[in-house]
Amino acid sequence: MPVPENQTDCSEANLVHRAGSGDQVAFGILMQQHHDRIFRLVYSVVRHEQDARDVCQEVWLIVWRQIAHFRGDALFSTWLHSIAVRRALDYLRKRRRWYDRFLPLGRPEDNSAAQAENIPAPDQDEDPGQADRIARVRSALATLPAKHRAVLALRELEGLSYESIAAAMKIPSGTVMSRIYHARRLLAKKLGVKS
Repeated sequence: MPVPENQTDCSEANLVHRAGSGDQVAFGILMQQHHDRIFRLVYSVVRHEQDARDVCQEVWLIVWRQIAHFRGDALFSTWLHSIAVRRALDYLRKRRRWYDRFLPLGRPEDNSAAQAENIPAPDQDEDPGQADRIARVRSALATLPAKHRAVLALRELEGLSYESIAAAMKIPSGTVMSRIYHARRLLAKKLGVKS
């Protein structure tokens, strides 16, 4: 039995259309294509591996439920980034409210940011001071507000344009530029680098 022609077309637009019609195989292919980037993005915001995995599961459930409504006004990846960033920021807000309500005397320190996957581990043969520099950068990134970490991750790690970041986060381009500027400035200050 021959495979229908539209089933062999693996372009992203076709996969999105098929997934929107309930095709689980097409959705699985989309997940495989985008999973690692979405995980890195969510992880850069929530800074904890297991939490990032939980948030990613929620992201993919949301995408499955809403993909039929994807109009194609933007790239699928931009729409997907938008959902991932909003869900990660919602997760942080919810966690903060929980800590404020049940643990009002203090929040636990989250040292998992020191294990961020986005900064490569130093090679044993390289400069021994590099491990210290990477640890300092990780630590400084962990202290940035979530909204600044999110735009910095989208710009520096994912390489998105200001317009794509604005679309993903549903904020004006000027706000994106401002947040990136402030994020870089805060990071430089925390690292003791003159800007």
